[in-house]
Amino acid sequence: QVQVEESGGGLVLPGGSLRISCVVSGSIFRVNDMGWYRQAPENQRELVAKVSRGGSITYADSVKGRFTITRHNAENTVSLQMDMLKPEDTNNYLCYAVVVSNTGSLGATTYWGKGILVTVSS
Repeated sequence: QVQVEESGGGLVLPGGSLRISCVVSGSIFRVNDMGWYRQAPENQRELVAKVSRGGSITYADSVKGRFTITRHNAENTVSLQMDMLKPEDTNNYLCYAVVVSNTGSLGATTYWGKGILVTVSS
């Protein structure tokens, strides 16, 4: 069994900062890619940032220069530092991790957190 749990989120003013974090736990052999998507009501889910186990990072164009993703392989955690937040960043943010489990012979499986709300508003 693999669990993905997010923390952080909340209400911030435009131009402010917020840090959200995610921890992956359970029967894990290896975590490959992990990162964050976001999805507002009636919108499609979009990739915000991701990082491979080797450290290759991808950011959405809309957050480049403002967001920083950090991964700690030994702890199976990933964090997203969000600076210079804009109202359009308001979303439900979902952590994901691509995991190879110890419990079977299956290949990698993508696991998702429940999501946390980030609201940017005056």
